[in-house]
Amino acid sequence: MCMQCMMTAMGATGSAAGLRSYVAAKHFSWMTPRRLKVLTAVLLSAALLVSATLVSGSTAQPAHHSGTQPAKSR
Repeated sequence: MCMQCMMTAMGATGSAAGLRSYVAAKHFSWMTPRRLKVLTAVLLSAALLVSATLVSGSTAQPAHHSGTQPAKSR
């Protein structure tokens, strides 16, 4: 696995962990310990799934430029 892919996965996981910590620190009345565990699993799974499928580690190929064809040799 390339380093860019690993950095993306680590960043997504860190963001999910930060969101989980924020929700846990706010002490919402509807957030029971069981729901917090489920939220943690969902956030980490979603972060890794999204970073693995939607983020590319390489750059896109350049588009074809019209009118910039190489000169033909005679």
